[in-house]
Amino acid sequence: MMNIRATRGEDVAPAGLRVEDLSVAYDGPPVLTELSLEVAPGELVALLGPSGCGKTTLLRSIAGLERPDRGTISVGNRTVTGNGTFVPPERRRIGMVFQDGALFPHLDVRRNVAYGLPRDQRRNGRVDEALDMVGLTDVADRMPGTLSGGQQQRVALARALAPRPGVLLLDEPFSNLDATLRLQVRAEMHRLLVDLGITTIFVTHDQEEAFVLGDRVAVLHDGHLAQVGTPDDLYRRPADRWVATFVGDANLFRCNRPVGSCRTPVGEVPVLVSCDGPADLLLRPEDLAVGEGDNGTIELVEYYGHDAMVHVLLDEGPSVKVRTEADLTHRRGDRVGVTYVGSGAVALGL
Repeated sequence: MMNIRATRGEDVAPAGLRVEDLSVAYDGPPVLTELSLEVAPGELVALLGPSGCGKTTLLRSIAGLERPDRGTISVGNRTVTGNGTFVPPERRRIGMVFQDGALFPHLDVRRNVAYGLPRDQRRNGRVDEALDMVGLTDVADRMPGTLSGGQQQRVALARALAPRPGVLLLDEPFSNLDATLRLQVRAEMHRLLVDLGITTIFVTHDQEEAFVLGDRVAVLHDGHLAQVGTPDDLYRRPADRWVATFVGDANLFRCNRPVGSCRTPVGEVPVLVSCDGPADLLLRPEDLAVGEGDNGTIELVEYYGHDAMVHVLLDEGPSVKVRTEADLTHRRGDRVGVTYVGSGAVALGL
């Protein structure tokens, strides 16, 4: 694993970011509608959502690569979009790393990193400082085509960090990497961003990635923010049924009036967040246990090494997912008992 480290320049100061009532359309239905989001200085926010929900449009609007139809964007105390103002991208103190790195193939690593700096700053140590941060000083004279995918993404990150931005935007920078390299580069970049304390918005459609990287996660759905909160908030207290099923595996049990507790095919379930009317109870796979009994049949076993996911078709109720220890002795086709072992469920109104 390459050594990457943070070296904070004297003039580096993370800036807060505020987006208010932002709307964007491209000659058709709105892509973003009255979206508001606030990111504290030094905070890392993961922007999570399915393809086509508006994640990249939001990033491009913040960077100044798109002109919104309405709304304001502020970096620190400075309005960069809205109220008659539109600051060009190069004057926003915002760095951006694109999905494919967007490196110039005809320039070596050093010149790629220097490209984002004013000419008078290209020989004052900024380039070497940025390359040192990402552990690439030894490849400064190589061409991008001779580097691995992970090294190319580090070069793109160094280019974004060289101007010492107040805000950093990352648009799915690991999606083109293979699985093993993706985990390694992600962990290294996460550590670096935390050490630098730079305000960061990271776009992904991968729930696990968002939960690992984000101090908070903003879930985007059809151009609206469906929920913003810590990973634990989203996973344990989702705002609605859509968020519940998008951010993790969800077992949903219908209950006519979930107040106090509710009887389900897997036992009596205490209700932590009630609903005065028909609702679905959210039970995560780790809230259920497989053991001796006879209320379901195992349909599928997915083995992950550290644990396993067991799909069980209940005799009275839906098919459910149960997270178990890795040494599960049951197999596909076995009759088992599924019981509730959680501490309480959230009711999601219909």
